Amino acid sequence: MLVTGGTGTLGSYVVPLLRAVGHQVRVLSRRPRPAADGISYVTGDLLVGEGIEAAVAGARTVLHLAGGPKGDDAATRTLVRAASAAGVRHLVYISVIGVDRVPLAWLRSKRDAERAVAESGIAWTTLRAAQFHDLALTMVGKMTKLPVLPVPGGLRLQPVDSREVAARLVDLALGAPAGLVPDLAGPRPYDLAALARPYLDLRGRRRRPTLPVRIPGKAGRAYRAGANLAQEGAHTGKHTWETFLTERLA
Repeated sequence: MLVTGGTGTLGSYVVPLLRAVGHQVRVLSRRPRPAADGISYVTGDLLVGEGIEAAVAGARTVLHLAGGPKGDDAATRTLVRAASAAGVRHLVYISVIGVDRVPLAWLRSKRDAERAVAESGIAWTTLRAAQFHDLALTMVGKMTKLPVLPVPGGLRLQPVDSREVAARLVDLALGAPAGLVPDLAGPRPYDLAALARPYLDLRGRRRRPTLPVRIPGKAGRAYRAGANLAQEGAHTGKHTWETFLTERLA
């Protein structure tokens, strides 16, 4: 199995899970790394198109976990072309809840990447997940450095544990291609003030006064309508934000 983004937050959980069930794993990495314990590395870059043919050669299943703030559509098209030519049989992609409902440029890029996967001619599976706890922690850590906590009105997040997303992706990769599967989000939604309170308490810092902020335009309306949250039929994880913080900060 080939894993793109195998050295990132999500990939660092996916790769060991694949090894635990006996699969040889190849990881596409931008930097050279030594092979170890059934894991080999191929140096390449999806954005510039280098090393991709060598990465997909002989792979039966590809888990496409690599992503960034921009360029996901172009990177995915590069991967799809190489995977198709190499005869890959199953392409598994991780996307974001709300890509088809929240009009932001980076989400449009993810939506275009989804289309590239679906139109690749390769049997495929796409999972849309909520923001990871890790990302929410980075965001809250930066925002609580301010003397006042900005709280966009109506914006809620439903962060999910990256370990649960990894486990779901591995199950999907080992199964038959399933197309677009139910979304995966955390147990419940939070506004930014609710995310910040347990973080500040565990860090032993005083709570910040909040400043309501309005998100303008269509994106603001989408967020206030909960377009980025789990919809009917979605799966929800068990690990809460509070549990994650306790594990990470204790």
